Amino acid sequence: MMKTPVEHKTPKRAALASWLGSAVEYYDFFVYGTAAALIFPKIFFSAEDPQTAAIASFATFGVAYIMRPLGAVILGHVGDRFGRKKVLTFTLLLMGFSTFVIGCLPTYDQAGILAPMLLVLARLLQGISAAGEQAGASSMTLEHAPEHRRAFFTSFTLSGTQAGLILATLVFIPLGRLDEAALLSWGWRIPFFLSFVVVIVGFWVRRTLAETPAFLEENKKGEVVKLPLVSLITNYWADVLRIIFAALISVVSTIFSVFTLSYAVNTMHIDRSTMLTVLVLANLVALGAIPLWAILADRIGRKPIFIFGAIGCAILIWPYIWAISQNNLTLVFALGILLSGVVYSASNGIWPALYAEMFDTRVRLSGMAVGTQIGFALGGFAPTISAALMGTGPMGWVPVAAFTSITALIAAVSAATATETYRTPIDQLGKDARRFAAVPPHTKRAV
Repeated sequence: MMKTPVEHKTPKRAALASWLGSAVEYYDFFVYGTAAALIFPKIFFSAEDPQTAAIASFATFGVAYIMRPLGAVILGHVGDRFGRKKVLTFTLLLMGFSTFVIGCLPTYDQAGILAPMLLVLARLLQGISAAGEQAGASSMTLEHAPEHRRAFFTSFTLSGTQAGLILATLVFIPLGRLDEAALLSWGWRIPFFLSFVVVIVGFWVRRTLAETPAFLEENKKGEVVKLPLVSLITNYWADVLRIIFAALISVVSTIFSVFTLSYAVNTMHIDRSTMLTVLVLANLVALGAIPLWAILADRIGRKPIFIFGAIGCAILIWPYIWAISQNNLTLVFALGILLSGVVYSASNGIWPALYAEMFDTRVRLSGMAVGTQIGFALGGFAPTISAALMGTGPMGWVPVAAFTSITALIAAVSAATATETYRTPIDQLGKDARRFAAVPPHTKRAV
């Protein structure tokens, strides 16, 4: 029998659209992170105090995370009220626009204090965009996926994120060979201008993707809630808190990709191209590791994979930063790939399924977006916090490693309190007697 539009699922197209969209979004997002570590302290802030300039530059990286909770509320509402596709189109275009604008900005020498002010404004727009991207893409992919392969298909959202990080890092490697004057005058602008090209590709793929069957079914039955945030807070506050703390695992990512990059290049004077190569190799490994961890999670559950990754990161961050402090490049490469490419991928590839499966379709995008973006806020400011925690002398990195370990362990404990959902049918996710069972479907109060 022919399937109706509501029943029709396109898991491969949804996964491809999520992969490409996330790659575009996070190419833009991580281009900024790399520039904040290597370039922005020298061109957007006063050169009189390099340490203060570095802290200020990291702060502009983190400031996007201030807007992400607000963006999550707004875009979560739109996605749960009007559909996932609208959110994903908007986030893609906003990220591309704000990134292109950054490439056009004047420097501190050209415009004084106006330069960092404009930089912060553009970064805030990036934060709004990123707030809805991963939650929207994960919801879209989960709701198109086959029942017993949800972790695998949702993992493509994070594989796309890794691809975006790889592209962002790769584009800086040839630029790193420019002389300092050329890099600081015009070379740094090239990665930001290139975002225009990748946005066009991502938009072309996403515009033809159908809305999810779960949302269409909900809409057909008249079960779309008018105020998803109110329903979320009323019925799912514990799950939102659980995600907030579990999302602290993102501290590992920003410490690895932003703080340790700056520490290695600017403090330990390791070659810039060498450290960028470490990032690229780690993320290439992650491209393969993420779907493999997801396949395993579809067989044994989400929780054990996530918890393994979080605890492993809490341990491995210590020898990795120590290797940088010793200028031991062999260990830097080996431990960097193991930490970020293999172990962090366990948590990173599983969280889209773990978090999305905590919620009913009516509040899924809002729940994921609000929970993750509040938790990710600490991850965004982790480089700034670490720059402030950084001590002097050969063991000055110890407070940074301790901070990273503590946040990773908190994430592991939070995930351990979640309900395992890998065998739960999609129409039963996020439902129990405390939530919606007491009210018949067609008379549910629109909260």
